[in-house]
Amino acid sequence: MTSSSTASGASGLGPWSAIVLLAPLTVLMFAILLYPLGLTLWTSLYDGQLSLRAYAELASSTLFLKVLRNTFEIAITGTLVSLVFGYPVAMHLAAQPPRRRTACLVMVMLPFWTSILVKSFALVAVFGNQGLVNQLLGFLSGGQINLPMMFNRVGVVLGMINFLLPFMILSILGSLLALDRRLVLAAETMGAGPLRIFWKIILPLSMPGVVAGVLINVTLSIGMYITPALLGGRQDMMVANLVDFYTRQTLDWTAASATAVALLAISGLLVAMLGRVRGGLSGGAA
Repeated sequence: MTSSSTASGASGLGPWSAIVLLAPLTVLMFAILLYPLGLTLWTSLYDGQLSLRAYAELASSTLFLKVLRNTFEIAITGTLVSLVFGYPVAMHLAAQPPRRRTACLVMVMLPFWTSILVKSFALVAVFGNQGLVNQLLGFLSGGQINLPMMFNRVGVVLGMINFLLPFMILSILGSLLALDRRLVLAAETMGAGPLRIFWKIILPLSMPGVVAGVLINVTLSIGMYITPALLGGRQDMMVANLVDFYTRQTLDWTAASATAVALLAISGLLVAMLGRVRGGLSGGAA
């Protein structure tokens, strides 16, 4: 009896103790997350009476469809560029000794130490028309080269890459560090070259990390507000900026709420789809 009760006590808390411990967190989550979401959903449905008018207008709105297309184009572009640059960095980090890898990871995570607002203004100073890069190009070319890299689509993608690249690197690095190096040694013993080893072993086994990085990057990208607002042009408005337009310019809170709910639904659907893909890849790798 004593051993049974001891095991029961060691296995976990009783139901009432768990409720008491989780109650403050539940109330906090309701206050800062569920209540605002519920209020937004209610505002999108109630405009004097319950109706789906706001969603019907949204589905037929040329502005919303154009902004939605911009959002996906920018998000996919930023994600692909982050993948192209992040994968080699992750491979380099995975090949380093643990102590050197730790030092390099500190450098990778440096962007997390600075606000995205500050980083956006810093990018203007670096890539603007009178920024450091264009000043250097002008000096080397005698004033013949001046690249428009800010306040357009290029500026938005550059700002997103600066924010998203660490997430991509860390996601891929986790899969590369979990890779069994004996597989690589066996392939080398059998005469496989570096390119064939990468294509047949490293890339397939790192796909869960790649998909996780893509999931994180796309989900964060489609909700971006500050980067397109500061670094983009008139043609680079994203869905979050459209919500701001409805709330501050037209004062149409019903349309703003419907747009926000649509963005939330798209994000949730994207997470569910990519999560299933990642689960399938992880199951296949296992």
